[in-house]
Amino acid sequence: MGYDLIGDIHGEAPTLKALLQKLGYSETTSGFSHDKGRTAIFVGDLVDRGLWQREVISIVRKMVEAGNAICVMGNHEFNAIAYGTIGPNGQPLRDHSPKNMKQHKEFVDAYSDSESDYRETLEWLKTLPLWVELPDLRVIHACWDQKEVDLLKSKHKGPILTDALLLSAATYGTKEYRALETLLKGKEIKLPDGAFYHDKEGTRRTVMRTKWWGESGTYRQCYMGPEDARGNIPDEPIKGDPLVHYPSDQVPVFIGHYWLDGDPEPLSENIVCLDYSVAKPGGSLVAYQFDGESVIDRSRFVSVPRLN
Repeated sequence: MGYDLIGDIHGEAPTLKALLQKLGYSETTSGFSHDKGRTAIFVGDLVDRGLWQREVISIVRKMVEAGNAICVMGNHEFNAIAYGTIGPNGQPLRDHSPKNMKQHKEFVDAYSDSESDYRETLEWLKTLPLWVELPDLRVIHACWDQKEVDLLKSKHKGPILTDALLLSAATYGTKEYRALETLLKGKEIKLPDGAFYHDKEGTRRTVMRTKWWGESGTYRQCYMGPEDARGNIPDEPIKGDPLVHYPSDQVPVFIGHYWLDGDPEPLSENIVCLDYSVAKPGGSLVAYQFDGESVIDRSRFVSVPRLN
């Protein structure tokens, strides 16, 4: 039995169906399954942006509940849960600001006809593990930082988003907030005074996401984000070390999150990002067919272009 790792879907159900079929999965009354017993593993970010929010949830959920798939939580699932959860102070754990309302609009609108379905879906999303750790591979949405993984293992129930962890992780400044920011959104570092850039949604940023798997250097060399903003990143040495240094002798780790372009390729011999921007025109949905290899094989990538 092998694993098919699948990147961020963001509500693009037609493209997801096409990829599953290309990978050899067939749709049955209990959902998609593989006739050779392979298991799909989704790296998170099922929701937001696309037109088929409920259909994507339905496809993935059926596969998970039938034992044909595993799905980890992405930052968009975590944000959706916090957005829809009222905290002890009577306010949502994620602020209903104009920016956040815009980000969550497609997902919330998809359930506008049934509050009970919306609530039940949020409860299901809470069951998704924050990471998966198997004997020969690991899966996490954005960054495998062992220090933060160990923190959640010691203080909470490991990869399970309990109510206590949700509340702590939604509270700025806590250790849990920092941990989930890193694991689900990536390693970030503050830019030098006065420096900023605009992300893909037009938000002004004074902290930048780093290539945590790479080598330390200048801010510009370690920058991870929209290429058209790279010129705004200072080309001067970083103060401190913003990286994670995932060892080359560790099992392969699969991530999503980073909106890559071009042909799929590994980030290193044992790190793979599967997010190739299916949520935007010209993007693709990418998978990797894993059969236990310790070094990533470029020939095992499978992709389909966005269909709408």
